[in-house]
Amino acid sequence: MTVLTISSKGQITLKRDLLQHLGIQAGQRITIDKLPNGTLNIQAEQNTGKIDDFIGKFAGRLAQPISLDEMNAITEQAWAGEKCE
Repeated sequence: MTVLTISSKGQITLKRDLLQHLGIQAGQRITIDKLPNGTLNIQAEQNTGKIDDFIGKFAGRLAQPISLDEMNAITEQAWAGEKCE
């Protein structure tokens, strides 16, 4: 069990291991549901996968052109929310 301290502003900071357990990265949003008996359910918000977030993602970063198969693999990874490198 992890114990967190509430700040004077009523805020908490989730520790790195909790964020990793939830699969949350910096800048990502979470959803919190209030359940009975004072319980909270915290989940990583699902990415909606906007095409604008993908277009131009690798512009100027590739030393040479890539094949259509490589493009498809990158697209599948990005759509699944995986980190592409």
